[in-house]
Amino acid sequence: MIKLIATDIDGTLLRDGEHHLNPEYFDVILKLRQKGIQFAAASGRQWASIEAVFEPVKEKVFYLSDNGAYVGCHGRNLFLNPIDRDIVLEMIRRMRQIPGLEIIAGGPDVVYTETKNQEFLTLLTDGYRFRVRQVEDLTEVSDYIIKVSVYRKSGIQGEAEGLTAEFGDRVKMVLAGEWWLDAMAPGVSKGQAIGILQENLDIKPEETMAFGDQMNDIEMLKRAYYSFAVANAREEVKQAARFQADTNERDGVLKVLRQLL
Repeated sequence: MIKLIATDIDGTLLRDGEHHLNPEYFDVILKLRQKGIQFAAASGRQWASIEAVFEPVKEKVFYLSDNGAYVGCHGRNLFLNPIDRDIVLEMIRRMRQIPGLEIIAGGPDVVYTETKNQEFLTLLTDGYRFRVRQVEDLTEVSDYIIKVSVYRKSGIQGEAEGLTAEFGDRVKMVLAGEWWLDAMAPGVSKGQAIGILQENLDIKPEETMAFGDQMNDIEMLKRAYYSFAVANAREEVKQAARFQADTNERDGVLKVLRQLL
C-alpha cells in the first residue's frame, strides 16, 4: 500500500514556462490525504515558493525545499541543514569572479541577492514567487544559509564542472534544471529529506512513490520503490527510475495519481 508520494515541481508537475499547477492536482491531493496517503513536494525552490504553488491545499503538503535542506509543513520548520558559513563566503567570492552568473543565497525564509538585474529579480519574485531580499553584499548576510545557487540562461553545465571540482569535496552540488546550479551542506539531498519523512512517519521505501526529471531528483527516486521519471526527464533520471510517466506537458504525474486513486 502506498503511504507517501513525493514529487519534484518544475519540469515534473508544472508545464514548461508555466507557474501555476493544473487545478485538478488539488482535488487529487485531498483525495489522497483522505485515504491516509501523505504528499510531499520536493524542490530546489524555497518553502514559500512551494506553498504558493500549492496554495489551496498548502496545509496538506510537506515541503522539502532547497533540495532537502529544509523539511517542513505549513507554518512549521521540522528540519534545517545550513552550510558552514566560511564555505558560503568562499563560494560567493569565487562565483562573483565568473562572468554572467547571478548568485542567490537561500536562508530558511527568504533568499538574498545582490543583483541589480531587474529581469532576474522579476523571475524570482513573479516567476518562482520567492521571498527576496536585496542586499549590497551577500557576504554580510548574518542569516543561516541553507543553499547557494547560481543562475545563467546558457552554459551553466560547463560552470558546474569547474565549481564542483573546486567545492564538491565540501558541499553537495547538483544541477537543478537547465539554468541552475545548487550547493547545499554535505549529505543534503531530496533523498535525505524523504528519508527523514519515512523514518518519522514509519513509512518504508516500498510504500513510497516518487516522481522527478532532473539530476537532483535521483536520490529521491532511490528512496521509493515506485520511482517514476517523467518522459521529458534527463536520460540519467530515466535510468535511475523503475517506471516512466507521461511528460509534464501531458500531466504525466496526474495520470499516475488518478490510477492510484
